[in-house]
Amino acid sequence: MQPTPAETIRPPVTQAGARGAQEPTRRVSRRALWLTIHLYLGLWAGAVLAVAGLTGSILVFWHEIDEWLNSAPMTIAPVPGGQLAYRPLEEMVAAATAALPQGAKPGVVEFPRHAQGVVTIFAQGPATNPDDGDTLNVFVNPYTAQVTGTRKFYSATNPLRHSLIGFVFKLHYALLLWDTGMTVLGIVALFLIVEVMVGVILWWPPPGKWWSALAIKREASAIRLTYDLHKTAGAYSGFVLLVVLLSGVYMNLPTQFLWAVQYFSPGTRGEEHAPTSTVRPGVSSIGVDRAVAAARAQYPGGQLYWVALPSSEAGIYTVSFTDVPGLSHFWSERQVSIDQYRGTALDVRGPDSRRTAGETFIAWQWPLHSGRAFGMPGRLVVFLIGLACPVLYITGFIRWRQKRRTAKFHNQRVAQLGQL
Repeated sequence: MQPTPAETIRPPVTQAGARGAQEPTRRVSRRALWLTIHLYLGLWAGAVLAVAGLTGSILVFWHEIDEWLNSAPMTIAPVPGGQLAYRPLEEMVAAATAALPQGAKPGVVEFPRHAQGVVTIFAQGPATNPDDGDTLNVFVNPYTAQVTGTRKFYSATNPLRHSLIGFVFKLHYALLLWDTGMTVLGIVALFLIVEVMVGVILWWPPPGKWWSALAIKREASAIRLTYDLHKTAGAYSGFVLLVVLLSGVYMNLPTQFLWAVQYFSPGTRGEEHAPTSTVRPGVSSIGVDRAVAAARAQYPGGQLYWVALPSSEAGIYTVSFTDVPGLSHFWSERQVSIDQYRGTALDVRGPDSRRTAGETFIAWQWPLHSGRAFGMPGRLVVFLIGLACPVLYITGFIRWRQKRRTAKFHNQRVAQLGQL
């Protein structure tokens, strides 16, 4: 039997040729898997991302928004001299303590960002269990040490009783679900990191297609416009979004995050390395003014940023300075821990005192998450990334609905043709 003309020119099928023929099928199969992962992670975790992103955009400028909404207690007439014209901190803390409910204890003194701002003192409200007390604010005029107002920043029992900014904070990092919400959101952030990486894999264009992958087609249909909005929002925000999500994991799961960092960078200090004061029976605390003076004497330079007061007999003063000359081009903050009885520096944290790469990595998380590491441009970038999150979710959800309608219509047509 003679072969047909077609058979005479058909090349032999080799093993390599068979593998080559199967490769496109494998690529399609892998892409289908990535699409499935992207779809289902996006549908449930994307909703959380939309909320966290939108609230995060608000919190980028929370100080400015808070002052605008509460201008009466939070803004004052400036006095020449800046921080040099401030009343002693002891007077401010004493005035704040007198304005607080009995049993409430001041914890952190936050200094104003400009000459018209007030000192804000965060205090823990009284409660049977100290961990359950409200978080209170007392606003103090730093030039007169007079209280200009008080408020409940966080409610310990009712999220609807938070201040507006407090409500946004709790919604952003805990979904209003207290400590459980922090853990849940930290885990969701891990899934979202996977979601964004899968999205980048699906988006990654072949050679010569980069322009179309980064552009929105003009005069496109609604379906194409939705697709282009989704892909471009993801393409332009993807890298920064990964950075923000990773720093969110650090803030919501600090113990687990630190463990992972210490695994790769042994010697990285954590909470277990936090210094404590040496208790001296019969000796009183040196007071906040002397603690600040001791910190400044040993580490001069910079503006007072905040001071954490001792929370127990073995507690310490932590004095934070920002805008320290020559410290860093990005985030020039230095924190000095002071023994509350001896006035000696027990520890210092800053760009020039980090011991490991892990400490540097951890120190960058908050400045990157807030955008403050790069000043106003960095804050604006994080603000825009937050706004991109609901855009990604809404366009992704619409695309899912569009595909479902198309599949439903296709199945109906197949069923109708099968009945003919």
